[in-house]
Formats: sequence, structure tokens, C-alpha cells
Amino acid sequence: MEKGMGQSPTATSLEGCIKSQAARQTRTLLHGLTLAFLLQILSVVQVIIVGPYLAILLFLFLIPLGMYSPCIREMGTLGPKPALIGHRGAPMLAPENTEMSFQKTIEHGGDGLETDVTISYDGVPFLMHDSTLRRTTNIKEVYPNDTAQNAALFSWDTLEELNAGTWFLKDKPFSCMSSLSRADQNQAMNQSIYKLSNFLRLADSQNKLVIFDLYRPPEKHPYRNSWINRTLEVILNESGIRPHLVLWLENDMRSFVQSVAPGFQQTVGSKAPVEDLLMDNIVKLNLAYTEMSSEDIRKYAEANITTNLYVVNEPWLFSLAWCSGAHSVTTNAVHMLKNLSQPLFLMVSENRSCPRGLELKPGFSGTSEPLQIAPKPSSFFSWLR
Repeated sequence: MEKGMGQSPTATSLEGCIKSQAARQTRTLLHGLTLAFLLQILSVVQVIIVGPYLAILLFLFLIPLGMYSPCIREMGTLGPKPALIGHRGAPMLAPENTEMSFQKTIEHGGDGLETDVTISYDGVPFLMHDSTLRRTTNIKEVYPNDTAQNAALFSWDTLEELNAGTWFLKDKPFSCMSSLSRADQNQAMNQSIYKLSNFLRLADSQNKLVIFDLYRPPEKHPYRNSWINRTLEVILNESGIRPHLVLWLENDMRSFVQSVAPGFQQTVGSKAPVEDLLMDNIVKLNLAYTEMSSEDIRKYAEANITTNLYVVNEPWLFSLAWCSGAHSVTTNAVHMLKNLSQPLFLMVSENRSCPRGLELKPGFSGTSEPLQIAPKPSSFFSWLR
């Protein structure tokens, strides 16, 4: 009988065991490689996600070292709250530049009234911001062929026929407008174009400052060259307003205006060297808040020239204006800013013995108690520039 004609059962079993073990090792190796690959991908993803997050945290941690807010102040150095001047009255509560709008400003404690003055074809100064009557009157219904005509080319008899309030209820010019009471709706619907003389009498009766842009009439208008004289006649002879309540803004014929109305508070709408302003008897600057810094405000204040900033509506922006030393602001939101008793994020330094530390006290911006923090800033950063 010959040997080697086939494998024994023992050899066959051993060979199968070896193959099985090799397969298990292969699977284990593949599983390990797959797991390592997945872990590597996960690590990359973590770096992609966590990296920017840590960078942002680092930026937020370091940025205070390179800036300075005007609301970081030593105890007792915060100036008085800026006066509030109603921009065209209270245009969130009533149709702009109407009697109702200015009454609402007064009702909510505004300190002054801002408006725009145009002169009718027959010489009656009235309040209108736009060059046409299209946006804020019902001229499309009454005189549809004259909607593009300059407002100054209408007679006063025609102007006083128009309704200056229904558009407000229809168009709702501010997204944050609160709903009006039935009485306010009825009052708004019956507003008409307001004469300058009546506006000034209202301001004088309530002891309110007035400031206005005065628009020169167009070519071929009868008062094209006597617009300032006519306006002065109304202010001085027809309205009876006390001169110190008038912030005179118009630059043309300023020397003449000062000679006939020395009691006006001369105001200018652009920055200039202090020496030039004092030479022109300027006592107030009226500027967009983006054009001024707290350093500018302080420089002019040292020369007894105050600053009015426009148009400041948000409480946080008003807080910065307050901290920067602004004397007054022109705003659409007198009714909201009047309730602000202090800047939202006033940061007061009290403990000078540890200037490097941060002494936190209870409070949060937006509440009656401000956040108080005592850092030692390394540089100045203008928040109003």
C-alpha cells in the first residue's frame, strides 16, 4: 500500500486553522486601519471646527487691549444727559412736521424741535422736508397733475387744503411703530401742513428750542432772493418767539442775521477751527454722529461750543453720545430715549489700587443698574468716528 496518495485529516485541519487565523488577522488589520483613518478624519474636522472658534475667543479676549470706549470713565466724570430734539417732531408717533408730531414731542418731554422750512409762492414759510408734496400729502388725489412740482411753487391757500396725515397711517414709515390709539389715529388723519409762525408760537409757549433747515426757493420764485429776510420777519415780528430759543443754522447772510437778531444761538453744520467759529460767534455744532469723536466734542466744549448730533435713535448709540459729552441729539425716538436714566453700558473705575484687575459689580446693560467694570485701557478708540 503506497504512502502520500492524500493528506491526512490532521494536516487538513491544521491548514484550515492557519487560513482562518490569517483571515482573522487580515480583518483585524483592516478594521484597525479603518478606525485609524476615521480617527484621523475626525481630528481634521475637529481642527476645522474648533480652530476658528478658539481664534474668535482669543480675538474677543484681546480686543479690549486695543480699544477704548468713551463709556469707560472714572467715577463722577460722566456729563449730563444730552438734551433731546425731536426730528420733525415725533415721526414714530405722528405724521412728521405736523402740529400733532411736535405736540407728541412736547408730551414725551423733548427739549427741542427740529424741522425744515420752505416758503410758499406767496411768501408764507411752512414746514416741509421734501422738495415735492408727493410723499407726505394727498396731492395725488387733489392735484394729480402737480405731484412733481416743487412745494415752494404752490400758494398757501392751495397748501392748506391738503391733508398731511393720512399717508402716515397708510405707509407706516417706521417698522418699529407701535399701534396708535383710536384717538391718535383720528388726530393723525386730520393733520394739515403747518405754518412756521404757528410752529414757533407752539415752541415758545412750551419753552422749547427750535432748529431748522431753511430751503431757498427755486429759480423765478418771488422770494428767491429775499428768503432769509422773509423768514426773519416771521420769526421776529409774527411769531413772538424769544430769540434765545432759536438755533440759527443757515450760513447765508449770517452777519446780517446776527445784526438784526443778536439773541439767536448761532449754529453751524460743519466742523471748523475753534478760532474761526469763535470769530463768527458760533455757539453750537450740528453734525451727523459719524463726523464727531469724543475728542472733538471735548475740544469744542473747552471753547464753550456745544455739540448736537443727528440722527440718533437707538439707545446704545445715544449712550455713546452721552458718554462722549454730546450736549444734545436730534432723534426720531424722544419717547424712548427720554426713559433712559443713564448710559446702557457705563463702565466706572472705582478702585485705583488695582488698575490691572477687573472689578465686576452687579448689573447689565439695558437695566436700571449699569455694568460697572474697572479696567485700565491701553489706548483710545473713537466709537463715534
